[in-house]
Amino acid sequence: MDKERKYQVIIGILISIIIINIVFLALSRPQRKKEALLPPPALKGRIAIVLDDWGYNTKNLEAAKQIKRPITASVLPNLKYSKALARQLHESGFEIILHLPMQPKEKWGLEKDTISVSMNEAAIKKIVGRDLDELTFADGVSNHMGSMATEDRKTMEGVLKVLKSRRVFFLDSYVTPYSVCWALARKMGVPFAKRDVFLDNNNDPDYIRQQLKVLKYKARKNGFAVGIGHDRKATLAVLREAMPRLEKEGYKFVFVSELAR
Repeated sequence: MDKERKYQVIIGILISIIIINIVFLALSRPQRKKEALLPPPALKGRIAIVLDDWGYNTKNLEAAKQIKRPITASVLPNLKYSKALARQLHESGFEIILHLPMQPKEKWGLEKDTISVSMNEAAIKKIVGRDLDELTFADGVSNHMGSMATEDRKTMEGVLKVLKSRRVFFLDSYVTPYSVCWALARKMGVPFAKRDVFLDNNNDPDYIRQQLKVLKYKARKNGFAVGIGHDRKATLAVLREAMPRLEKEGYKFVFVSELAR
């Protein structure tokens, strides 16, 4: 056997040894166990969280951005920060609706251009149209106060006519059990949703957590539920803590527009 042939044999043997070692190392390396993929929890209900009264200041904006879940922000018109907040919240992924001031039965201080039962249709149309023009990102409207206005058929017909022409939905904050809004919205063909639970009538975090349990119960019972809170530090802190946990339990958070029928 000549030298060249010997070298070829030796090289072939070395290559074979290297290949055998590589295969041996691969087979002897401990195999990582495949992590068991747990199925997602069964859907127990859809929940829409609405936060009212944005527009007075911007102090809770950054805290709201940290939640990173679907939330509908209800912005009051004609306030110093209304337009800027609506834009920033919209850019951060929030759904925006107009929180339309409406006449209550109580003698509280009223916002500028509050819709009253004494207004004619033209006046209502002008105010609602202007407020929607100001909040260009608004997909819907909810009532701010309004225990008197939402019981008045003529007033609500005027409001809902504007909403229908603008193709936006109405969320009844449901501040009176005698509200005529649902029947009128159905008759007029305006997409409609209604508040199920107020989350923070008491600003205590434990109270807010308890209200979220009530909201969860309603969502499971009916398939969906709407909870209304406010632009407040305690409310935002509790939501940031509770929403991920509720998702793990099988509840899905959605914008209120997804529940408007």
